Amino acid sequence: MKFESLKAVIDYAIEKEKEAEAFYLELSKEESMSGAKKLFADFAKEEKKHQQMLQGLSAGALVGYKMEWITDLKRSDFVVDLEYSKGMGYKEILMVAMKREEKALALYNHLQEHTDAGDQKKLFKILCQEEAKHKLTLETMYDDYMAKMGD
Repeated sequence: MKFESLKAVIDYAIEKEKEAEAFYLELSKEESMSGAKKLFADFAKEEKKHQQMLQGLSAGALVGYKMEWITDLKRSDFVVDLEYSKGMGYKEILMVAMKREEKALALYNHLQEHTDAGDQKKLFKILCQEEAKHKLTLETMYDDYMAKMGD
C-alpha cells in the first residue's frame, strides 16, 4: 500500500479506527451475552482512543505507556475472512473481529517499520500492542467457544 504523505497514512489509519469503533458499537448493541456486549463496547471506546492518538500524534499521549509482549495465538491465521452481517452467529462474529484486528495489527506493524520519526514510530508500536491485545482477547474467546462446542 502506497501513500503520498504521512498525512494520508494517518487519515487512512483514522478511517480504519472509525470503522472499527462503529463495528464494535454495532456488535455491542446486537450481542445478547452481557460479557461479550460489555467487551465489544469497551473495544469501541479503545478504538475511539486510537483515533484520538492518531489525530493528536502528540508525545504527551505516549508518555508513561508500558510496552509489553502480547502473545499471538495465531487463531485468526486459520479462519476464513468473512464480512459482518446482522444476525451472524457468535462464532462467525468472533472470526470477523479476529480478522479485523489481525489486519489492524499488520497495518500498524507496517507503518512503524516504515517511519524514522521517533514519536510516530512509538505511536505505531503502541497501536500494534493495543490491536494485539484485542486480537488475543478475541482469539481466546474463540478458543473457549470452540472448546464448549466440542472442537
